[in-house]
Amino acid sequence: MRFVLILLAGLLLAGAAHALSLADISGRDASGGLKEALTQGAGKAVDLLGRQDGFLGNPKVKIPLPESVQQIEGLLRGLGMGRQADELINAMNRAAEAAVPQAKTLLVNSIRQMSLQDAKGILSGGEDSATQYFRRSTAGPLTEKFKPVVKKAMAKVKLAEKYDQLAGKAAKLGLVREQDAQLENYVTQKTLDGLYLMIAEEEKAIRKDPAGAAGKLAQKVFGALR
Repeated sequence: MRFVLILLAGLLLAGAAHALSLADISGRDASGGLKEALTQGAGKAVDLLGRQDGFLGNPKVKIPLPESVQQIEGLLRGLGMGRQADELINAMNRAAEAAVPQAKTLLVNSIRQMSLQDAKGILSGGEDSATQYFRRSTAGPLTEKFKPVVKKAMAKVKLAEKYDQLAGKAAKLGLVREQDAQLENYVTQKTLDGLYLMIAEEEKAIRKDPAGAAGKLAQKVFGALR
């Protein structure tokens, strides 16, 4: 019996000796593993959204009519304008799907330029700390990238132009929120929100299951965080 207890104790000690903590990983490896994982997660988020029905077919990110317009959406449909409302919703989501692929290069550059301090903050932060890093570092440039693509896509829909005219007047009367008065601004912001939401989901998945990370270095780093 004593021999069995000694053997079990030895196995436990051996396991502890081989268990890896973040402190055991060099700063270079930790940064490299993190960048591997972020490149994977950001790329997958872009690929999921930047395709047919990437937005329109995903309830989590599907872009609805602006909030202030939703309040009268039922009335519009009751007046036989349901087709026009659906056409506008379809156009907004197609515009978002066309814009998202523009994000990949900016996201990858943001990862490459990440400082060691940024990497430490992400590894020691909450489950969406990498996503928050992307928001801080890419929201401005992505807005500039997305807006022309969204504008071009929305210009194909005459109803969008009519909306801007009516919403602009309604905004002056306080009937529509200022940020909802121009569809290209609204759709651009919703595109950003959808992208960061999907990046957050990919980040959460990698933290939960490090074995699902693409590179061995990423698996090593995120496995040590568990």
